Amino acid sequence: MGRIDDVLARRALGQAGDGPHTKALVAYLCCGDPDEAGSVDLAVACAEAGADVLELGMPFSDPTADGPAIARASQRALKSGGGLDATLRVARAVRARCAAPIVLFGYYNPLFVRGEETVVSLAAEAGVDAFLVVDLPLDESQSLRTRAAARGMGVIPLVAPTSRPERIALIAEVALRFPIPFVYYVSMMGVTGGAGATDVLAEASRQAAHVAKLTSRPTVVGFGIDSAAAAKVAAAEAAGVVVGSAIVRRIEEGTSPEARIDAVRTIVSELREAL
Repeated sequence: MGRIDDVLARRALGQAGDGPHTKALVAYLCCGDPDEAGSVDLAVACAEAGADVLELGMPFSDPTADGPAIARASQRALKSGGGLDATLRVARAVRARCAAPIVLFGYYNPLFVRGEETVVSLAAEAGVDAFLVVDLPLDESQSLRTRAAARGMGVIPLVAPTSRPERIALIAEVALRFPIPFVYYVSMMGVTGGAGATDVLAEASRQAAHVAKLTSRPTVVGFGIDSAAAAKVAAAEAAGVVVGSAIVRRIEEGTSPEARIDAVRTIVSELREAL
């Protein structure tokens, strides 16, 4: 997890005047879309273009929190042989080429079927720094947190606009005992992929700053960030932003490996410039 702490700390120092880029950029990709080798190249391209953290998505047949773009990517990835094992292979290959922190993003079912202990061990060997499991409630995650912490990895919690103060207090309590590299603030209710209104993203940024104070952990904003302008608004008071669907759409629109890499480099560079 130290890689995530280090990059967020560097961005925080930037807020104090150490360089022009002060906010973290977390870039999401669905592993296996368009294929395993392509995912490796695209993830490395994201890092080279300015992404601070790579969020590698495990494709899942019923991605309940994901909007149409990522759902389509998951279906394409599954058809090309994607899944937990393929995602771990992508992570291992990315780690061999790139020092960027890696978050393994997905749903709990594949971890449950394979076994938490096995998945944590494989993820650690692949160079993963943290897990983000969308449908694993905080108060049911102790076994995963314990196993991950034993291998130097964290588990990232999510907070939504509807989260009660007791939940945020629980995150603060958990952060005293287990590694939490950052908190993910969901800007709006619903699924990924929608364009967030400026006022919604601005409020999410303010709330993320509030969560960061209560939990003593950096807090980033995700959902609804589909452009450099939106990223700038969402990151104004937060530690950074997560961008997924906008990147996935560029991959979907690409007509060749080179076109996909160029498109991803372009959008990540634009986001980095805005931050």
